[in-house]
Amino acid sequence: MSDTKYTIGIDYGTLSGRALLVRVSDGCEIGSAVLDYPHAVMDEYLDTGDGKIKLPPDWALEHPRDFLDVLSTTVPKVLAENNVSAEDVIGVGIDFTACTILPTYADGTPLCFTEKFRRNPHAYTILWKHHAAQPYATRMNELAVERGEKWLGCYGGKVSSEWLFPKVWQILSEAPEVYTEADTFIEAGDWVIWQLTGEKTRNTCALGYKSNYTDEGFPTADFLRALDPRLENIVAEKLTGTIVPIGSPAGYISEKGAELTGLKPGTPIAACVIDAHAAVPAAKVASPGKMLAIMGTSTCHMLVSSSNRPVPGICGIVKDGMIPGTYGFEAGQVCVGDHFAWLAENLAPAEYKKAAEEAGQPLLPFMIAKAAEQKPGEGGILALDWWNGNRSVLADSDLSGLFIGMSLNTKAEELLRALIEATAFGTRMIVENYRENGVAVDEFYACGGIAVKDPFTMQVYADILGMDVKVTDAKQGPALGSAIYGALAAGKKGGGYDSIDEASAVMGKEPAAVYHPIAENKAVYDKLYAEYKLLHDYFGRGGNDVMKRLRSIKNDVHFGK
Repeated sequence: MSDTKYTIGIDYGTLSGRALLVRVSDGCEIGSAVLDYPHAVMDEYLDTGDGKIKLPPDWALEHPRDFLDVLSTTVPKVLAENNVSAEDVIGVGIDFTACTILPTYADGTPLCFTEKFRRNPHAYTILWKHHAAQPYATRMNELAVERGEKWLGCYGGKVSSEWLFPKVWQILSEAPEVYTEADTFIEAGDWVIWQLTGEKTRNTCALGYKSNYTDEGFPTADFLRALDPRLENIVAEKLTGTIVPIGSPAGYISEKGAELTGLKPGTPIAACVIDAHAAVPAAKVASPGKMLAIMGTSTCHMLVSSSNRPVPGICGIVKDGMIPGTYGFEAGQVCVGDHFAWLAENLAPAEYKKAAEEAGQPLLPFMIAKAAEQKPGEGGILALDWWNGNRSVLADSDLSGLFIGMSLNTKAEELLRALIEATAFGTRMIVENYRENGVAVDEFYACGGIAVKDPFTMQVYADILGMDVKVTDAKQGPALGSAIYGALAAGKKGGGYDSIDEASAVMGKEPAAVYHPIAENKAVYDKLYAEYKLLHDYFGRGGNDVMKRLRSIKNDVHFGK
């Protein structure tokens, strides 16, 4: 045991989980350990261990066993590699993708762990980017508008297919045996904490942003009955658990949790936080007017305000959702790094793959370097960044991607550059939407893998936004933010902090790089953005629903209709 104290931030992403060891006195990131999920994302087939089951379009599942493997692998490893005793870990914070839910029995056992349900896809973890619940989200939106449900205004006027109620309703409708058997439906992050503490809790962050939980609580039983009579009592019967605000202890490491992780029994664990939201205190952007983009497979755009002001097309406005004492505004893009990787994997010519391999370089950075050799507008290509639907500002998972302007001379790197630019145009749509609705966006910060590793993309964002882009020095923003919440859960008496402001000021990170707009690039991008906006509104706001018709034909073919 030493005088130096630490917290651990455990960050559950889409493809992997990591444990970050952080020194409490200054936020120094001492070391980390990562585990790629053994089952990865199951979006084409469900891997049951003794065979594969083909999944319908727009599905995305994960295996909860992988989440336990993260705990048993990364936590002991990061402690051992850095020669830190569990006695010196004063708190733990956990962040998780959301809405990522799973059905369990009353004791926390996932249904998919049982022989009865291990071959039923609906019994597994339903990942945030599972979009097969869109028809249920559409009906929920229609009914909420018809009835004038007040809570809808907290979500930009739309419920997303990514959220809890559409996903659970899909299970009820398509696999009623799973719905009936499940004692609870719970966010995966809350489930992990349940396994560590023995206490079933629900964090206010995920409840507020992903479960339509407002100051008045969940949607009423009357609304849910009108949606589907079988849903009338879901809140009382299947959404139980102690509600815990972010920054507060959700529980303490149990003997079982200690055996799993090597941590000391009684160590406090903070209430779970959505992964992107956890990055806010890490980046020191806890005051109004500062937008933080957490950039990875997708991008979340975070903003805090002292007041609640309705903004159409955003994901949610939640009191105490990111920083205690403020309203947290969330918007986002559902596909960013995912479709950069898609293009490199599927459209890169053989000679590029060979050249990258000979240079000892991953293919995507190799292609980004080639894209960076072009000037803005040189390729004559424009894209819509909807490869996995649109989260903000259209909130429509049935939309799809588009390239326009190709010719026989078009090269793969020109398409990649158009996709990078399209994500920046989509972010500009979000920024301008806030401003048009009276919410200031004066500064722009970025963190995450893309922000840290890809200077070219960040320069494109600065040029398209016409703003300085400040990249935070938090190399692992969500994990660091979770570690900060771990220090808050410990409190000053436990060696941590009593306020998020103090914890963020000491343990958060300043910008490590700033990208300034280049005037000549901005002038070209302003013209391209005007064209992007025309396409965005034409295909996204009902001018031409060809994307939805194509999806309908695709689904009919898949299901043999």
